[in-house]
Amino acid sequence: MNSFSLDYIDDLYVQYVQDPNSVSETWRQYFEQFLVSSPSGTKPSATKNGSTRQIDDDTSPGGGKSPSGNGASGKGASGNGSATVSATPAGSSGDEATDQALWMSRMQDRVNQLVREYRVRGHLKAQLDPLGMKRGETPELSPKRYGVSETDMQRRLDSSAVEHVKGDTLDVILTKLRNTYCRSIGAQFMHIDNRNIRDWLQQRMESTENRLDLPHETQRRIYARLADASIFEEFVRRKFVGAKTFSLEGAETLIPMIDLALEKAGEHGVREVVMGMAHRGRLNVMANILKKRAMNIFWSFDDPNPEMSRGGGDVRYHLGYSSDWKTARGDNLHISLCFNPSHLEYVNTVAMGRTRRKQDQRGDAERRQVMTVLIHGDAAFAGEGVVQETLNLSQLAGYRVGGTLHIVINNQVGFTT
Repeated sequence: MNSFSLDYIDDLYVQYVQDPNSVSETWRQYFEQFLVSSPSGTKPSATKNGSTRQIDDDTSPGGGKSPSGNGASGKGASGNGSATVSATPAGSSGDEATDQALWMSRMQDRVNQLVREYRVRGHLKAQLDPLGMKRGETPELSPKRYGVSETDMQRRLDSSAVEHVKGDTLDVILTKLRNTYCRSIGAQFMHIDNRNIRDWLQQRMESTENRLDLPHETQRRIYARLADASIFEEFVRRKFVGAKTFSLEGAETLIPMIDLALEKAGEHGVREVVMGMAHRGRLNVMANILKKRAMNIFWSFDDPNPEMSRGGGDVRYHLGYSSDWKTARGDNLHISLCFNPSHLEYVNTVAMGRTRRKQDQRGDAERRQVMTVLIHGDAAFAGEGVVQETLNLSQLAGYRVGGTLHIVINNQVGFTT
């Protein structure tokens, strides 16, 4: 059902008013429900000689404009989203109850559609572009598209589908949805087949409006990690001018993001983390996450004795590393960064294969003690077929690893081959 079905619903409602048994049990329960919740609290009864009123699609009951459009009762049915209802009052104002119920039904349908569109397409209006380039309009998110006026925005409607705004006005509902899906975080999740997962994500995001209230100590930690990442990139750029480093510049938030992910993983019982990533940012990750000594990283730039490494190594931005990590609350994790096979995204299968093997060695049948973290470039993630192939295999019994944390770095200069 959608807004194009309003004529059909109007006809069903006319049948229901005249004879409740003439419609199916499902529709009978539906009409009874919104009649009970209507302000008048009365149910209209149909008669042969009752008055007729033309219900205008765009007019709300109790407003300045009468339901017939001119303040008088009309005859016949309108062919544009309206219906003719014949009824006599069961209480003090039967016509008022009918008008109110029909309007509430239509408006609730439109509001439900608008709420769903924010969940499906809200990410299209999210402020993700640091350059602030102008983007096209998203008409599906405009209340006017659904015939919702400024007056309607101040009306109280059933908002039980949205977390923590029950009984609020439409204006408040939409503000909450914009804060959740259209600020600096975009969420694209309505394509997920598993409804329990969708509902879980929806509840978590809408209850907090996608904004965490972090303790002061956590904020200081994030700032320190961000500063470490920026200082590393500045030093390398000044010290080794012209060297190929695949800098993380512009995406330094990756470091505090991984840091927080490891802290949370430790809280949930994860004991090993296998990481896979491409060239960009690898040196920074090794220095600030895996704590590889800066001296060893910088030594690879100087290349003091090329003969020693002839045939025995790889370029510095392909190398892997492993180390131990202790969380703030004392949990111990082992972290290993896979060597990069060079071909973009191929490391995904390597990292997930290592994770599965480590889980099997631990007897981790629930796939909770070892976790995979994959870091992608935006162009490669969209362009390389191995990404989708890996996702397609991820739910097979022999390949399942219990989920993977994917981080996509979008620096808007991505390329793939």
